[in-house]
Amino acid sequence: MSTIRILLADDHNVMRRGLSALLERQEGFSVVAEAADGREAVELALAVKPEVVVIDIAMPNLNGIEAARRIHEKRPETAIVILSMHADEGYVLRALNAGARGYLLKDSPEEDLIRAIRAAHAGKAFFSPEISRMLAEDYMRQMRQRGVEDSYELLTPREREVLQMLAEGNSNKDLATKLGLSLYTVETHRANVLEKLNLHSSAEMILYAVRKGIVT
Repeated sequence: MSTIRILLADDHNVMRRGLSALLERQEGFSVVAEAADGREAVELALAVKPEVVVIDIAMPNLNGIEAARRIHEKRPETAIVILSMHADEGYVLRALNAGARGYLLKDSPEEDLIRAIRAAHAGKAFFSPEISRMLAEDYMRQMRQRGVEDSYELLTPREREVLQMLAEGNSNKDLATKLGLSLYTVETHRANVLEKLNLHSSAEMILYAVRKGIVT
């Protein structure tokens, strides 16, 4: 088993050391650096080139979402998992737009953090179960309040397949290879999904898929 190299960023020393000790006990995990603020997290991510960054939102000098954005811009191959106290759709969307693949509540069970790191490293999305439930319940409530139908049924079987695979972290090129389609055809399917569901970005697509229970 190859080792997943991890950077931990949290301004609370006790929390960071506890997480480090937990992850070091896991087979195939290695904590290669620790940061106490967002700016240091960016600098270390560029210096030591971890495969996964686990970063708290609320940190001094540079908040976790902005730090995640800078890391993603410089090293898009580095997977990012956000730790947060906020079970709020706005924070989740901001995290996804910043390039995060996972969003985990800080009071989540230890096993969820381990699963989130493995999922992010594999290029997949991961959310705390509480976040997934909140998003699904909030979405259904919005649909009822607005008195509108979910547009999911408008998607063709191929478009639903494309939606799921994109939300799971596959790129357009990945889909073209796996589905035996041209890149142009995949891009057309993606554009159709966004239009039919009234979505405007990959982050919104992932949120939609989580709300629908298509990905967890």
